[in-house]
Amino acid sequence: MNSIKLIQKPDTDIMKTMKLNQFIIASLVAIALLSASCKKSKNPVTPTPVAVTGLQLTANATLGNIITDNKGRSVYFFSKDAAATSACVGACAVTWPPFYQANPTLGTGLSATDFGVITRTDGTQQTTYKGWPLYYYSLDVNAGDTKGDAFANFWAIAKADYAVMFANAQLVGLDGANYTDQGIAGTVVSQYFTDPAGRTLYMFSKDTHNTNTFTKADLSNNTVWPVDEVTAVTSIPTVLDKTQFTTITVFGKTQLVYKGHPLYQFGQDQAIRGNTKGISFPTPGAAIWKVVNNNTTAL
Repeated sequence: MNSIKLIQKPDTDIMKTMKLNQFIIASLVAIALLSASCKKSKNPVTPTPVAVTGLQLTANATLGNIITDNKGRSVYFFSKDAAATSACVGACAVTWPPFYQANPTLGTGLSATDFGVITRTDGTQQTTYKGWPLYYYSLDVNAGDTKGDAFANFWAIAKADYAVMFANAQLVGLDGANYTDQGIAGTVVSQYFTDPAGRTLYMFSKDTHNTNTFTKADLSNNTVWPVDEVTAVTSIPTVLDKTQFTTITVFGKTQLVYKGHPLYQFGQDQAIRGNTKGISFPTPGAAIWKVVNNNTTAL
């Protein structure tokens, strides 16, 4: 009887078959993963935009440290807001949207005591810094843009270290009458300098170049016309010429000087921003005390 021989497949062929199957499976998995990846790339997940939560100081190569929101968008002061109310309404507010954030987060170098809130004529609220309402500029597209600075000579980038600010408004004397920047009766909007909080600054006509002739050595009359004290001439709005500002020492106080004129505040303005009562003191039209601005003649 012939025996039946079983032909057994060599082990090497089995191994080759197994490897081929593994390769096919791996290829299918890779194709599936690639397909899934392609589908995801067609519909990328949009990241959640950063919310505006507050304000911070942001370094600017030209202007120094400026105030921006936490996304880096610049905010501004409007010189017509001398009296801590917003003069930018209607179409102006479209170009210069008011900034408001309830209980804003504050970056290093900013103090909560400098911030406040006003209610605008349309009933909405607006954040203020040292009494100045804050605005965006609609043409600032990117973080860090400062296109609104010095716009029409009415706007200034918001900063925390200004030694002086400027305003544009009708001057009203202690007698309640309207005056020009020359101290004569007249109805006109005039530019005038203020301290960083918006308090009006004046010059004394009897002073001489870089010399305070008013303040007594015992400072007994310093409440009548307080010297405008500063620590130094730090930052100045670009609308003004920084080279025209210096300081002098007056009986232990550092007084700001502009074009040789020592600068003062008026006691009866009661440290209220927007008050310009000194323009008519001591008598209307005397022009003994005058506001200062870009047109002031150097001593």
